[in-house]
Amino acid sequence: MILYPAIDLKDGQCVRVLHGDLSTATVFNNSPADQARAWAAGGFHWIHVVDLNGAVEGKAVNEAAVEAILGAVSVPVQLGGGIRSLADVERWIEAGVSRVILGTVAVTEPEVVRQAARKWPEQIAVSVDVRAGKVATQGWTESSDLDAVTVAKRFEDVGVGALIITDIDRDGTVMGFNVDAFGAIADAVDIPVIAAGGLATVDDIVKLKARAGTPIAGAVLGRALYNGAIAPAEALQAAA
Repeated sequence: MILYPAIDLKDGQCVRVLHGDLSTATVFNNSPADQARAWAAGGFHWIHVVDLNGAVEGKAVNEAAVEAILGAVSVPVQLGGGIRSLADVERWIEAGVSRVILGTVAVTEPEVVRQAARKWPEQIAVSVDVRAGKVATQGWTESSDLDAVTVAKRFEDVGVGALIITDIDRDGTVMGFNVDAFGAIADAVDIPVIAAGGLATVDDIVKLKARAGTPIAGAVLGRALYNGAIAPAEALQAAA
């Protein structure tokens, strides 16, 4: 199982927020590039980057910070937040992003995701952000009437590399993973699932890896990693 330490960007800084609410941001590092170097040095093989301002505004806002991260590390980076068109996807892939994450357009313009996945196989991830069982969009500021499996099934057999399922109700809370919810989605679709939202301890990683059924492909580590509740080496050992 691949672990993805998160770097959430707000106003050029590396932050953590609660339930995606930008007003709750806690700054953990003024230099996202330095944070990326720290995660790479800690042994992680991927980095998960989200432009929080961009997700809300529908366009890239923290470009300079993303570019600094790409220049600072050699490990692959997956990027989401405010990416709404094929031109946006192409720009970031050409800039060195290994996997581009599409969320809002997966609900509002699914054909954009399909075209992107066909053009850049395995380099597109679909972010499915779930609040109270329904998928949220626009940086989690709007809700849809769709459930996660309905959205995910739109993109089977088009080359999507991963589904990033975020439990908004637990995001930033360090309450622990809802393993059953992530597992049910993994069992229902053919696309590899990456779990995000609520990870609290290494035990969450152990439980996620041990569940019966389709294996969970990865997990995003956020606040628990930043506040020291999880040590990188311990987490990586549990996921191996």
